[in-house]
Amino acid sequence: MLRAGLLPRALGRPRGWAGGGSRLRTALGLPPGQGRPAGAAVPPCARGLRWAGKFYQHATTEASQATLASVSPVFAVMKLDKEGNTTYFEKKKTELYQELGLQARDLRFQHLMSIATRNNRIIMRMEFLKAVITPEFLLILDYRNLNLEHWLFNELASQLAGEGQLVTYSLPFEFRAIEAILQYRISKLQGRLNTLQPQILETLEALVDPKLLSVDRSKLHILLQNGKSLSELETDLKVFKETILEILDEEELIEELCLSKWTDPQVFEESTSGIDHAEEMELLLENYYRQAEDLANEARELRVLIDDSESIVFINLDSHRNVMMRLNLQLTMGTFSLSLFGLIGVAFGMNLESSLEEDPRIFWLVTGIMFLGSGLIWRRLLSFLGRHLEPPLPPHVHAGLKKSQPAAGRVEIKNHLKAETFGLSRSTLTNQ
Repeated sequence: MLRAGLLPRALGRPRGWAGGGSRLRTALGLPPGQGRPAGAAVPPCARGLRWAGKFYQHATTEASQATLASVSPVFAVMKLDKEGNTTYFEKKKTELYQELGLQARDLRFQHLMSIATRNNRIIMRMEFLKAVITPEFLLILDYRNLNLEHWLFNELASQLAGEGQLVTYSLPFEFRAIEAILQYRISKLQGRLNTLQPQILETLEALVDPKLLSVDRSKLHILLQNGKSLSELETDLKVFKETILEILDEEELIEELCLSKWTDPQVFEESTSGIDHAEEMELLLENYYRQAEDLANEARELRVLIDDSESIVFINLDSHRNVMMRLNLQLTMGTFSLSLFGLIGVAFGMNLESSLEEDPRIFWLVTGIMFLGSGLIWRRLLSFLGRHLEPPLPPHVHAGLKKSQPAAGRVEIKNHLKAETFGLSRSTLTNQ
């Protein structure tokens, strides 16, 4: 629309004029089918056309830049330096990555957990935490998050200033920043495990009680929710370990994490002559990898307890179901026995006369025979049922296998102690 309005005005034509190529050449003073001769003066209308084209180009560029600036996200940034001084500001993504010497894709944070280096900058994301580490300062992006406020405002600044419990205060600033972030992530995972563990154990103790004839559905619902939370925790621990393991497997990535080594000559000299910063970084990452591995083992043992308790619950339910089926079968046998000898009463109940009705002792005699015969048949059926439902005798154990029983006892004691660590004795589950 801009071009359609400017070109007719430059040619002195009214708006909406649609001149073709011949009309344009006529307006420029050129014969049809020929270009402007070399050295010929440019008519004023041609200069107007050229000015209109440049103006249109400039307006289009400014409009596109304004559009990009309007859709660019704005980060709420928290900046912490080596002394723990904190400043807060807001900055657009385009301005921030240009200031840091990064690309737009570097601040995309598309993975839930990642550690990467770009242009002597460390870009980290640990779930809600998004951080950019430089040799001089630490940037926390989108810090206005309820899950981060307590740690950011009460602990992080003091840790970076040397008042916390970090072990990397003698090393460059990026070591402290990385350790503080990894420590925060491990503490969050540990807190989730500490919250789930007592809830799961309490629910399992209630479910595996052999005195209960039925399973409480509310307890099953709680166990289902805790099982889902435990699965999410195991997934987060797995991603955390894989992220660190990818760095540990590549020596170049470990070297790139040592930012001050490549910017500060003094640090570079120390790293080559005395303290190997790459080795220190590797030990730091291995430490938190082991902590994540320990948490994963605890979560795995909780998962095993849930599976074992599920088997015990099914065994208890099957046992109660078998008792009810056995009782039903016994009552059915008793009913059959009474029905069998009840045929005598049916015979005497017919409207047929015999000489036996005149004897007063016949009623008691026939009744006694009915009850006695029914009892004998019921007893016989119960003994038959008991013989067929008895468990088979255990197979003969070879003498060589008997010698291995003490070792099996030691394994059982070890499993018993491992179960007590989580508050639920393995022997209790076995007895139940």
